Amino acid sequence: MADDMDRDDRMQGLDKRKKGRGHRDTTDWADRYGGARFKELDPNAKPGPTASVEGWVVFITGVNEEAQEEDVHEAFAEFGDVKNIYLNLDRQTGFVKGYALVEYKGQKEAQAAINEMNGKELLGQALQVDWAFRKPQRRR
Repeated sequence: MADDMDRDDRMQGLDKRKKGRGHRDTTDWADRYGGARFKELDPNAKPGPTASVEGWVVFITGVNEEAQEEDVHEAFAEFGDVKNIYLNLDRQTGFVKGYALVEYKGQKEAQAAINEMNGKELLGQALQVDWAFRKPQRRR
């Protein structure tokens, strides 16, 4: 009997099921994310380097394609405790794509790495080192 009613409702266009994304009830955000709080960007912050959620990230370009994570760590660990190194590889060749991200806990450590390593060579290639995240200046 219930099956007959469901079929009748569907035939009349009263089926409440929806396909695709974006049809969830947004009232359960706290349930979905377990009450997690996310870091918000300060709208009044001055232009300049910005920390990621986990730390201060330095963007390095000009990395030799044969560089290993140990090479990058050895070069950048002298400025402070390196929390993470992201060294992306090309899927087809298996070589480094030419850039790396190094994450420090403190801004002073990251700034020292930028100051000292920008223009220096690693495995025969000159590196360009700068902040990965930067708050832009406001346009007037």
